Amino acid sequence: MHAIAAVALAVFLAVTGITHFLTPGYFRTLVPEWLGRERLLVAVTGAAEVVVGALVLVPCSRPAGGWAAVFLITCYQVSHVDVLRHARSDRARLLERPVGAVARVVVNVLYITWAVAVARSAA
Repeated sequence: MHAIAAVALAVFLAVTGITHFLTPGYFRTLVPEWLGRERLLVAVTGAAEVVVGALVLVPCSRPAGGWAAVFLITCYQVSHVDVLRHARSDRARLLERPVGAVARVVVNVLYITWAVAVARSAA
């Protein structure tokens, strides 16, 4: 079961990373305005997700890849918490309303938990 969780996480990260390059406009909307450099951040995080996914996929690098995934996904929480701080029910996008913003934070916590489980089981 641990190998299945690891491979699933690896595929999830790699596919998400590739998607950064296929639909960069969506991912740029996730970057807080105060961070700036949306194009650069989307490209760098997309590449990082592909690399981390590859690390998680290979059994000998799985522990390092798992912890790298924890770090990367935890960094993404900045974006989700920022949206939560500014969430309002009159926003057009569901992900910018309170319920959507809370869902973003919760889902990301689940991703972090998944990555921690993979990192710990691979060690």
